[in-house]
Amino acid sequence: MDLFSRSWTALLTAVAAVPDEDFDRPSGCAGWLVRDLVCHLVIDAQDVLITLVTPADTEPTVDAVTYWKLVDPPTGEDPLDALIPRLAAAYGEPRWLKFHLDDVGSAAGRAAALADPAARVGTRDEVLTVGDYLCAYVVEWTLHHLDLNAHLPAAAEPPAETLAAARASLETIAGTAFPAALCDRDALLIGTGRSTPTEAEEAVLGELAARLPFVLG
Repeated sequence: MDLFSRSWTALLTAVAAVPDEDFDRPSGCAGWLVRDLVCHLVIDAQDVLITLVTPADTEPTVDAVTYWKLVDPPTGEDPLDALIPRLAAAYGEPRWLKFHLDDVGSAAGRAAALADPAARVGTRDEVLTVGDYLCAYVVEWTLHHLDLNAHLPAAAEPPAETLAAARASLETIAGTAFPAALCDRDALLIGTGRSTPTEAEEAVLGELAARLPFVLG
């Protein structure tokens, strides 16, 4: 739960520091601008709030690792993917997006800190403990922090400990370890298809390169 707080706080802080003119820059999510990504984070924060107040009384069906599934890369045909840019544009000025994310995001952070890690909650037709749910979201926040920074070289990086945790989770989900020669940041970017490996990186990856990307859904 501490890693959830660190990764989420770092991401909210990074968004708050983005100059208004950079909201029209591309993000690391294909087809989305920075403003679209921030709008998606508002929806993610709402999902966290909804899940934390959706108790379940059955046995867990997934944990922090099995919560994520490996899926095909997005094609851009998902109706929600198309809806996000329209919602983001409706905010108009970036300050309203920032305000909404800070408002809902801060509430999600407080709710997570107050929640019982052993309690069970339901989401996506699955049941898991609060602790596992919040642990799973460390991957989400860390990857989206990297997405935010994709074309903002001056932006602050995700915390080192959350990069390491997200890498470990991705390796467990994928059932394979990335070469130690790849730093956590590069392993996450290349591993999830956010970055194309160089020839040198392909050589380091070896046979693993043919299995990439590992897309989480």
